[in-house]
Amino acid sequence: MKNLLVPTDFSAESHHAFEVAIQLARRVGAGVTLLHVLEQPETASFSTYGGPVGGGTQLAGSDSGMDGVFMIQLLKATKRRMHGLLDEASRTAPDVKVHDMVLTDSTGPAILQAIETQHIDLVVIGAQTHSAMEHLLNGSRTEELVRLAPCPVLTVKYAVKEFLPRRILFPSDFTPEADQAVPGLRQVQALFPEAELHLLQVVKAEGESDAAQARILAYAQRHGLAHTQAAVFTDDSPVSGISAYARQMQADLLVVPTHGRVGLSRFLHPSIAETVATHVFPPVLTFKLA
Repeated sequence: MKNLLVPTDFSAESHHAFEVAIQLARRVGAGVTLLHVLEQPETASFSTYGGPVGGGTQLAGSDSGMDGVFMIQLLKATKRRMHGLLDEASRTAPDVKVHDMVLTDSTGPAILQAIETQHIDLVVIGAQTHSAMEHLLNGSRTEELVRLAPCPVLTVKYAVKEFLPRRILFPSDFTPEADQAVPGLRQVQALFPEAELHLLQVVKAEGESDAAQARILAYAQRHGLAHTQAAVFTDDSPVSGISAYARQMQADLLVVPTHGRVGLSRFLHPSIAETVATHVFPPVLTFKLA
């Protein structure tokens, strides 16, 4: 993991994501691209790319008229705010290389463009607990990013003082489809080797617990997953079961595999995933199934 992308709208949530990305970059020796997207009027057309901390800005063309003047002023104000974040990063993590990028485009295409041009390995994005995440997998930009991004996406909702997960939660039904998530789980474990991986299945009745426990243990043994904890939680709803268990175990990270074209895995179908992402408190990492 060498290149991280942090889209920012200068909200508190995006700042939480920026702080997590800086911590993660410092841990793995990665660089960070800080991206802001200006939704431009049709009459204005320009983009700007910042260099490394302290670097210059290149401005390519702009239309005349009031729209062009407005966009130029907005761009200048945006660059000032971006440089403030770069200055913060240089103070808190001087060893992390951070550069800024400001694009004028629709947000989704701009993020995907940045992923491609900057060779991004992970997107770290902030999201509100309700208004933004309620749209997850329901036509929102977040859903579009999770579905279309060729790299993993880490969603951060709250401030994280130290992003060093010790308790990672992977909820599943552990059907054969779940085998496809193993490469991603191994990568997460390699990144946080000291963490304990909780393999969770939520069942509706106590009578299902023994069979679920056996499936989880067989899954871990079959794939040689180390530092695992099998967990079965009884609840009428997978959503409330996942949320309750995450709080009970004080999860530091929730791991959710996705399909590239159809969204989340069958166990976390859209309505479940939307609510889990909204109410479960730790950061959520999504990655494509193998």
